[in-house]
Amino acid sequence: MDAMGWGNYANDHEDANGQFEQNFQYADALTTSDRLIILRLMMHTLARRQGLYATFMPKPFADKTGNGLHMHLSLWSADGDEPLFETDHDARGLGLSELAYQFLGGVLDHAQALTAILCPTVNSYKRIWGGDEAPSYVTWGHNNRSALMRVPLYKPGKGQSARVEYRGVDSAANPYLAYSLLLAAGLKGIEEGYDLPREAEDDVWSLTERERTSLGIKPLPKNLNDAISVAEDSELLAETLGEQVFDFFLRNKRAEWDEYRGQVSAFERDRMLPVL
Repeated sequence: MDAMGWGNYANDHEDANGQFEQNFQYADALTTSDRLIILRLMMHTLARRQGLYATFMPKPFADKTGNGLHMHLSLWSADGDEPLFETDHDARGLGLSELAYQFLGGVLDHAQALTAILCPTVNSYKRIWGGDEAPSYVTWGHNNRSALMRVPLYKPGKGQSARVEYRGVDSAANPYLAYSLLLAAGLKGIEEGYDLPREAEDDVWSLTERERTSLGIKPLPKNLNDAISVAEDSELLAETLGEQVFDFFLRNKRAEWDEYRGQVSAFERDRMLPVL
């Protein structure tokens, strides 16, 4: 990665055994997508040479933390010199421009529909609802890691670091589709001046269902079937992906769900076979 000029700056051990977080310098969406695909190929190849598996499966083990893909997003001027998310006059004190908040509002408004693309497998929802650090609700917060979208700590004088982080993508996602849709949703928020919902200041997971409902906090889809149902009604997805890709993706995911729900799992056999 260093030899290819990616600006690799961190490789940290994560929560689960043998789990690592890889970070490299930001770039445009297409370049970053290319790097993610190459990264997966490199990890798989290096592991196989050692007789091991490197997996990006969202939830490979029920009792271990799942694999996410946190995407940091910002907009810049056409010449790439001016960060458009940064300001010294943010009333909230987070260092974000009004344009950034409209972008944030756009992504949150479409988050439920985006989930089928950003979390595209039946296994993805075992990560979202598996009790780990994966966000399960449509919220945003300042450095709040339980929120779906996080605003990292503001660093005065470092406008290039002004950004928002979407924590709801998992590592099974197609990055080209994921970035296309996240950017489209954010730009829609700017175009139409979407309002930003109330900031989640508490640990969203610790709230009761009644408390979340009273605060207007919506859940992400519970499974791939629910996600497909929401995605099917999204004009944003159809316009951004194009009708051919949109229809093919949903048909493919519907077939995956139908095949999955017909399987008899070890859980069912262990629970029911001896007693029924």
